[in-house]
Amino acid sequence: MAAVMLQGTGSDVGKSVLVAGLCRALANRGLSVRPFKPQNMSTNAAVTPEGGEIGRAQAMQAIAARVTPHVDMNPVLLKPQGDRTSQLVVHGQVRGILTAARWREGREGLLDEVMDSYRRLAAAADIVMVEGAGSPAEINLRGGDIANMGFARAAGVPVILIGDIDRGGVIASLVGTRAVIDPADAAMIHGFLVNKFRGDPALFENGYRAIEERTGWRGYGVVPWLVDAARLPSEDAVVLQRPVARSDGRVIVACPITAHIANFDDLDPLRLEPGVELMMVPPGQAIPGEASLIVLAGSKATIADMAFVQAQGWDIDILAHHRRGRPILGLCGGYQMLGRTIADPEGAEGPVASVAGLGLLAVDTVLGGSKALVEVSGTALGARFEGYEMHLGRTEGADTGRPVALFDDGRCDGAISADGLVSGSYVHGLLGLATQRRAWLAAIGAEATGPDHRASIDVALDAIAVELERHMDIDALLALSQTAGDHQD
Repeated sequence: MAAVMLQGTGSDVGKSVLVAGLCRALANRGLSVRPFKPQNMSTNAAVTPEGGEIGRAQAMQAIAARVTPHVDMNPVLLKPQGDRTSQLVVHGQVRGILTAARWREGREGLLDEVMDSYRRLAAAADIVMVEGAGSPAEINLRGGDIANMGFARAAGVPVILIGDIDRGGVIASLVGTRAVIDPADAAMIHGFLVNKFRGDPALFENGYRAIEERTGWRGYGVVPWLVDAARLPSEDAVVLQRPVARSDGRVIVACPITAHIANFDDLDPLRLEPGVELMMVPPGQAIPGEASLIVLAGSKATIADMAFVQAQGWDIDILAHHRRGRPILGLCGGYQMLGRTIADPEGAEGPVASVAGLGLLAVDTVLGGSKALVEVSGTALGARFEGYEMHLGRTEGADTGRPVALFDDGRCDGAISADGLVSGSYVHGLLGLATQRRAWLAAIGAEATGPDHRASIDVALDAIAVELERHMDIDALLALSQTAGDHQD
């Protein structure tokens, strides 16, 4: 079996994008490729056709490889829903709630299930592109690791380490990783990549050679800043910490960043519209009064996020927006917050509780029960949509008599208020198709001219693949992948 693993000197160094770009580049060479991430931590997830969930990045990487997403591509997914608790998803299904301490003690027991997934993928592909998580230099987390070197050594998969030059200190981060990790772990690393370079690569030639000399690893290239990466879905909430842009006359769509925001990539299609300014509003800032549309995104802990909305004063902003006669859209957890009450009698999200919502929709939500994980399609606002459901609980009430969506299987979804200004839906990916996005934006006087989101992703992946072919030694990477299994513990 052929495989290679990309690990990073830290989070947000570009691992997910590089794996996706390599999946597309190798697929363009005619190879059968499968992406794989042993363990992921993200609140952005995607539903697979078999009714499981995996990290959003692995679903995007499957698109890059031109294959159908499968739960084996991300066998262990942690979905944070509190400061110290996460929902554990194994092979696409919820297995329970873990505290940070319990996870560190119990994760090693999941290695066999991770290896089973890896072997199934490897048996069906010419090459497996593996993505690490965080950094192998986090030596305090090395015991029981299944995300980085714990997996690499168990599977004998060679590693290429990525350093992010844009954040500074790339020489120190690569050489420092070599210095602090266990020698047996260091032996798994066969090379490095310098990512997110701006300017003339010739200016870094001496630095590149210094890394090779000080680590003993060969360089696989200097990858430039990939402008097309901004068109890919993000699963890391670090992107939400970037400064808020101000509108230059475009129609403003505002989305508050709640503490447990999830599947915020639902709003990515709005970035394709030149006449729309998507403002992700951070804590401590008011929702801009000039916003034409407010969108409440999904949440991994709806009751906690309802309290967070109130603590930020966003409930006042949202109610004032409604009084101005402007529309509001809630997606999944955001839909639940727009209703009258949210109850958690089984403690699905934490302590048993029942709280008041914003009261803008005549609906009530009861959390709990089995998790809905299904791909859906149908019509909303007279236009086609394609997406997926991923939620716990049920929402009922008078306003569901005015549903947002009609599924192709005959079911209805969501609710619309009596005044027509407030809408809520459980459909993730609702705005992906250009025709559907056009229908929503027409209601706020914005012209939609952007493409389908999936088509935009494909164009971006092809562009990234071209750049990687130009700036990486992919032939050497393929040769390295053939050594997988040779270094197995």
